[in-house]
Amino acid sequence: MPLTGYAIEQKSRLRRHLHLLGIFWIAYGVFDLLGGAILWMVANTLFGRYGRLESDMPFFLHPLLSAIAVFIFLRAIAGIVAGWGLTQRFEWARGLTIVLGFLALIHPIFGTMLGIYTIWALLSPGADDEYQAMARGAAA
Repeated sequence: MPLTGYAIEQKSRLRRHLHLLGIFWIAYGVFDLLGGAILWMVANTLFGRYGRLESDMPFFLHPLLSAIAVFIFLRAIAGIVAGWGLTQRFEWARGLTIVLGFLALIHPIFGTMLGIYTIWALLSPGADDEYQAMARGAAA
């Protein structure tokens, strides 16, 4: 027997996945921060100026690992900002998250899964117009 008198709100596919996607990007960014911090410590202890004096390590390892750590830090901060922007439904967050989703595809396992989920959710047919409407509604 169907219920009468109750209105059931049908959420769109994008609306159902948007908050979860934002949380995933924040968590992914936090894990990237941890990885970048570990790489930064390794670069400055084992391959830093003093670590190199004790062994015959190539001189280019310290700057190379430091540059990779900075790139990971920037990517992590961008992921956290994108996730926060998605949860708040800012207009710029969708574009940033799509770019980060494509970049995450080359990061095996979790990055690939998050990239596929991001592209599937944010590039579906009609998702652009729907997200813009949600962003305008959140700004009002």
